[in-house]
Amino acid sequence: MSERIHATYWLETGDDPARAAEVIAGEQSSGTFVALPNETPELKARSGARVERLNVLGQVDAPSLPGGMRAHRYTRCELELSWPIENMGPSVPNLMSTIAGNLFELRQVSGLRITGLRLPPSFLAAYPGPAFGIEGTRRLSDVHRGPLIGTIIKPSVGLSPEQTAEQVEELVAGGIDFIKDDELQADGPHCPFDERVRAVMRVVNEAAERTGKKAMVAFNLTGSLDEMKRRHDLVLREGGTCVMAVLNSIGIVGLQELRRHASLPIHGHRAGWGYLSRCPELGWDYAPWQMIWRLLGADHLHVNGLRNKFSESDDSVIEAARAVLQPISNDHPMRAMPVFSSGQTGLQAADTYRAIGTADLIHTAGGGIFAHPGGVSAGVEALREAWVAALDAKPIADHAERVPSLRTALEFWQ
Repeated sequence: MSERIHATYWLETGDDPARAAEVIAGEQSSGTFVALPNETPELKARSGARVERLNVLGQVDAPSLPGGMRAHRYTRCELELSWPIENMGPSVPNLMSTIAGNLFELRQVSGLRITGLRLPPSFLAAYPGPAFGIEGTRRLSDVHRGPLIGTIIKPSVGLSPEQTAEQVEELVAGGIDFIKDDELQADGPHCPFDERVRAVMRVVNEAAERTGKKAMVAFNLTGSLDEMKRRHDLVLREGGTCVMAVLNSIGIVGLQELRRHASLPIHGHRAGWGYLSRCPELGWDYAPWQMIWRLLGADHLHVNGLRNKFSESDDSVIEAARAVLQPISNDHPMRAMPVFSSGQTGLQAADTYRAIGTADLIHTAGGGIFAHPGGVSAGVEALREAWVAALDAKPIADHAERVPSLRTALEFWQ
């Protein structure tokens, strides 16, 4: 029996749901808008998509999306489709055309969202997944308990390489575990990539020689394939331990080729996630989306953060983190490390730990560290001590009684 790819959808349609499901299945496999003489029953049985499940959820009076067929009522359903792997082979670019292609544009569709994805063993075996994941990241950062305490270079853009290095010097002196470029900082004339890497790694390497601890810095190498490979090699030569790529910007082939070339962990930034997800009746759930990028080789994946500055709910953030931490399959166990960010302080530590049940994560705070009245070192210590309290199931206020930097932080984190 042929292996099959399964995708699940939330579907809204003004058509008969069963007919709409068959139209989608046909459009995304062997069919088209009219019957074809060479789409024989044998060909359709061999290559056609199958409707595996169709559950009606309810009806609404108005369509969620414009431009579709007009109807008096619109039906909402859970839909599961499957395809034989022989249609595309183990190819993520062609998988995307199949599960997330023209079906969004069909007139029968007034709402559609990808909610799940299941890939067969031969497909998974064709992709290596993360080279480092959680275990490799912990080894390179020498952080073996609790989360990696991290931050983002701020202001996002505008600093020179020398000013960036000065900021990094403060952070490494304070014992930071992880530092990342902002996704907006790449290779502009005010802060060229090569100069920034050399200036920052000089500071990081000198601190490592003095203290034995090397901070992990995720340099944003987003660019063309040749640029990313060259930039990766520079970071590696300078003693760096991480690179960062903006996934939606470099695309599937970009990450696939970067993973093939890289000898360093790849920090996957999800900038642009909102246009794929914010409309509840259109786009992607995070679980199937992150599976694609993890399969391609992302070692770290952003999941937003609790009580964040964006529109995403806490429940959605936790679901995203759990998805990243879940093995893709028994045969593909490598997990990625979720990255919590966006308006984070130590006040989210206990709730984050309670919700996901692990400290296998990177917790990044910008203002939560830099705005500490005692300076950057005190900000780093306060965030780390908030996690000590969380891991020990101790109220943060009680723990702060014997940690002055945390006690002060509680006053401005509110």
